[in-house]
Amino acid sequence: MTKMIFVNLPVADVAKSTAFYEALGFEKNEKFSSPQGSGMIWSEAIHVMLLDHAFYATFTDKKIIDARTTSGVLNCLSFDSKAAVDAIHEAARGAGGSEPRAIEDQGFMYGGAFEDPDGHIWETMWMDPVAVEQGPEAFMEAAAE
Repeated sequence: MTKMIFVNLPVADVAKSTAFYEALGFEKNEKFSSPQGSGMIWSEAIHVMLLDHAFYATFTDKKIIDARTTSGVLNCLSFDSKAAVDAIHEAARGAGGSEPRAIEDQGFMYGGAFEDPDGHIWETMWMDPVAVEQGPEAFMEAAAE
């Protein structure tokens, strides 16, 4: 079986959040969806579960944070091009998301962050394949410039 990651996010409005993620290019998986949550596919290995607060609470005894005011996790999506980073930021803004950190071009790395309607932050990045191949020292040198 392929190794996969399921990112579970508490959301206030499942339908609104589902529409937001669909606008970004996620695909709704009907087999993993119900009125209490939507299973959203980013790739074969990455899935996002949008769970209403009551259903999310069945998985933990901890208080559910308000991601608009408290950071609990930063997720990062990688892309094959700068244009793809630009496109998802545009889609996020167009679907009602915000951009807490604008896209920056650091030469070897390009990206920023967008926020969904519930305040969950998604970092975005494209990395120069040559810099990736050269390893962490190349990143440190490029970041220092």
